[in-house]
Amino acid sequence: MSQRYYAYYEEYPDLRWPTVQFTAGQEVAFDRRYKLVGDRELHLDVFIPSAEIAKSRGIVLVHGGAWRSGNKSHFYTLANLLSQRGYTVFLPEYRLAPEAKYPAGLVDINDAILWVKAHASEFEIDPSQIVLGGGSSGGQMAALIAYGSDNDTFKSNPDDDTHVSALIDLDGVLDFMTPLALQHENAAGSNSPAALWLGGEMEKATDHWKAASAASYVSAHSPATLIISSGQARFTAGKEEVLPALEGYGIRAKYFEFSNVPHTFWLFDPYVNEVADLVDTFLTDAE
Repeated sequence: MSQRYYAYYEEYPDLRWPTVQFTAGQEVAFDRRYKLVGDRELHLDVFIPSAEIAKSRGIVLVHGGAWRSGNKSHFYTLANLLSQRGYTVFLPEYRLAPEAKYPAGLVDINDAILWVKAHASEFEIDPSQIVLGGGSSGGQMAALIAYGSDNDTFKSNPDDDTHVSALIDLDGVLDFMTPLALQHENAAGSNSPAALWLGGEMEKATDHWKAASAASYVSAHSPATLIISSGQARFTAGKEEVLPALEGYGIRAKYFEFSNVPHTFWLFDPYVNEVADLVDTFLTDAE
């Protein structure tokens, strides 16, 4: 986060370091193991609201970092704010590109969703009302998992029920194959972050680039969707096809665009508070 802050603060004078302030009755459970891959443990953190305001929805948030870096702690501020609005928030780690290429990280997140559903009674949430969200590359992954929940490629077992009730995409690419996405995501060829994750540049790993495009999985069974954009169009490339498609199926779809904010707006004050409000309003309106 510090690297982002020092890259942004001169251009965005409103930018401030976020602070995490807890309220009475809140709890945080750190590093609960949700998966074991050989000797490799994968963990998640859980932000638990006070019993007086707890809602039945759980939210899983997938951190960004260009598929090759980042940490679940990057979502601590937003998770805390959502917890203070009554949601139980789960922040999973997953295998990044240097450790395991596509689709390993997607399988990990789906296994985290299964863990949340299996432990729903422990956290007093409804397993049928799990929300999936993410930021940047995490938003791309969240959208792919949410729309591609029937795709066995992204699961440990074909029968796994990884459906979610809503998607929150924070500046995550929705279609790698659009000219806008390719202009940026494939710009450095085999050294592009997406190429390092997908196993090669688009020209050599075309099937993976297509298969990893969430837009191609939109259907009548897709979840309600909130897309929050920094206003930098490259990061939500594909929304022009996704939003009309969802609306055509009668699925709730909302789009909000900030003005003059950094790409990773959800990491910093004052934007993160507005993000929490937007998410809460969207989910409350669905009830």
